[in-house]
Amino acid sequence: MSLGMPDAVSSVLATALDGLATRQNVIADNIANVDTPGFRARAVDFESSLASALQRGEMSLDGVSATTTPTNAPVGLDGNNVDLRQESLSAMQTQFQYQMMSRAASNHFSLISTAAGSF
Repeated sequence: MSLGMPDAVSSVLATALDGLATRQNVIADNIANVDTPGFRARAVDFESSLASALQRGEMSLDGVSATTTPTNAPVGLDGNNVDLRQESLSAMQTQFQYQMMSRAASNHFSLISTAAGSF
């Protein structure tokens, strides 16, 4: 591993953090528009793209991206389909996942630092 190139684990963690950040932003937008007539909630998926790239053994994750699609939640009389309870649950879950990925990244970099210091 050269010092200028991220290793595979760092790339996966960075991609996951980016995807989770995108999801947090979309959830915040959904919640902010809970009372906006005609607003359609959106969901984010990056896990499928990331898993496919890893299964193919791709070393570069440049092609992995988060996709945003409308949800299938029922639409109310005003044309809005934001489910505040579901969005709040998704926000908490995403926050927990982000914290876990951040901790994993921190631990990974500590391990690399420790290993580099032993040479």
